[in-house]
Amino acid sequence: MCLSAQVSFAASVFLVGGGAAISIVAFQRNKRYLPLALMPLFAGLQQFTEGFVWVGMNGNDPLAVLWGAMGFIFFTWFMWPIWVPFSVYVLEPDDSPRKRLFRLMALIGLAFGLLLYIPHGLNSDMVVVEINNQSLAYEKSMWLDFMMPRWLTNTIYVTLITLPPALSHYKHVRHFALTLVAVIVVDIAFLQYAYISFFCLLAGLATLHLVYIILTNKCARECPELFA
Repeated sequence: MCLSAQVSFAASVFLVGGGAAISIVAFQRNKRYLPLALMPLFAGLQQFTEGFVWVGMNGNDPLAVLWGAMGFIFFTWFMWPIWVPFSVYVLEPDDSPRKRLFRLMALIGLAFGLLLYIPHGLNSDMVVVEINNQSLAYEKSMWLDFMMPRWLTNTIYVTLITLPPALSHYKHVRHFALTLVAVIVVDIAFLQYAYISFFCLLAGLATLHLVYIILTNKCARECPELFA
């Protein structure tokens, strides 16, 4: 998490534990839920990597910062633009006319994520982490800045993670999209100085909404033939 190593590791334990537990429930109840159920677990692993960024920053250890940051941005820039549309694709009924769209968006997310992530793996000088207002900031360097304005990169990213759940067949998954929109609004309005780190923290906590959806088997109300 953006505030300290201790809070990052605490958030990691909380999210990984909850994600692992709900993944077991999803596996037993209906495997269509499983990609959604894994999202809190992945968010916890992301917070764990950011904890090591703090350890490196506090200990003046550039190698720890590099490896921690590469782990953090793996989830931020590569994983989420793929995983969110893929999760909605798996959950969607087979006869849904939107299923192909979600698959296409997952493929677009794959290409987009590769463009965001791979250059930083090939050139460690591009991995720049700063402390801004006692928070970790990753905003200084993004390879796509050489190709398009940052606002366009951010718009594509936000579209890939909010549009699929917003278009889902299931009402409660559409409600999750509103939760993500609320996270984005708060992040833009109040946390611009370290918006990437804060967004990942808040979005990670927002995945607890998915825990509620799976525990209560909300999708069974709208598609009992698949989830009852």
